[in-house]
Amino acid sequence: METTILNEQQLEKETIRKVSLRLVPFLMLCYLFAFIDRGNIGMAALQMNHDLGLSPKMFGFASSLFFISYFIFEVPSNLALQRFGARKWLARIMITWGLVSACMALVQGPNSLYVLRFVLGAAEAGFFPGVILYLTYWIPSAYRARIVAIFMVAIPAASFISSPVSAMLMQMDGVLGLRGWHWLFLFEGLPTVLLGLVCLFFLTNQPREAKWLTEQQREWLARRIESERAKRGAGSHLSLWKLFSNPRVWGMALVCSCASAAGSILGVWQPQLLKSFGLTVMQTGMLNSVPYAAASVLMVWWGRHSDRTREQRWHTAIPLLLIAAGLGSTLLTGALIPVIAMLCMILIGAYSFKGPFWALASGWLASGSAAAGLAGINAVSNLIGGRLMVNVYGWVKEVTGSYALALMPLALLSFISVVTLLYLSRKPAAGTPMPKAETVA
Repeated sequence: METTILNEQQLEKETIRKVSLRLVPFLMLCYLFAFIDRGNIGMAALQMNHDLGLSPKMFGFASSLFFISYFIFEVPSNLALQRFGARKWLARIMITWGLVSACMALVQGPNSLYVLRFVLGAAEAGFFPGVILYLTYWIPSAYRARIVAIFMVAIPAASFISSPVSAMLMQMDGVLGLRGWHWLFLFEGLPTVLLGLVCLFFLTNQPREAKWLTEQQREWLARRIESERAKRGAGSHLSLWKLFSNPRVWGMALVCSCASAAGSILGVWQPQLLKSFGLTVMQTGMLNSVPYAAASVLMVWWGRHSDRTREQRWHTAIPLLLIAAGLGSTLLTGALIPVIAMLCMILIGAYSFKGPFWALASGWLASGSAAAGLAGINAVSNLIGGRLMVNVYGWVKEVTGSYALALMPLALLSFISVVTLLYLSRKPAAGTPMPKAETVA
């Protein structure tokens, strides 16, 4: 009996290790370029806004259009992934968004910028919730928070890497008659197309199709995943309208919107905030990467700690409180070093939140509703955090001239998110099961 248990544990350890090493680094690389292509408009703005005659309000509007189309196409895209398979659909997403991102170099004025930002959101829609759904096919729940956290290191890592790289690309200003921001979009968009082509050969849709696992590993993993799906329940077959009339789905989207807003606002406005201290473009690029480096390290540690302690509620709430503290502190100082420390607090909170939250959310959703539910939560949170809050920041900044005051609406949202999370995750009365979102027909 003891030998059997040891063999089972060894099989589990080897299988999870092999799956993690096969899938996570590649998916991280793909997501890294997703965020580079989504957020490089922040560094490009240091030259582009002047060239195109963009005011802060116009730039905020252009940046936020990405999230409008992202919201519209997010759920359909994730349902398409279920239908066509992750391998083909993730490849389609990457190829189209890489091409659109490279075409950002062609914009001639505000209107063409608005159009391409909208199309970019439509092209990328579904990638993140698609990967989260895809990982539920491969990663048992006991490992999911740390794996999601490791995967999502790609978000802060994208800014950590792209900030100095984008600054260097912008030094090509004048080469072949192009501005530096033209080269930035071209060189950061085209690699995504190549990664999309690699997806077609590298990814596997389901564990039972994985020839890179042994037969014993395939069977163990497939049984484990199927067992967990059965425990979560399939739910009743209801329409998308019914799913999104569930208050829990909207509550989870509101909670997620705080971290989404923090990442989105700082992603597009932080370079301009730092440059306002009189820095050069290169100095701005280097300093802009510092908060993302800190967030990259700590979000992985936080996700592992959540899995090790098997606790997700406070591991999700505490990062939200850290965001609020960092935002509130920006009112207290106007010096560069303290501002960088506060930006670190905000981004550490925004990204440490993600691993425990998405593990918590995927556990709350019935297995049949996971595709639409995860996509819906992500879409709504990006609409609030990306479209609404990025615009609010631009409006307040234009009216007050203060970067710190422009962050205060986000501070309010962070407190609302904490209260909502603690209410949704409160312990149910004895004998009362945690309600789950229903399945989409």
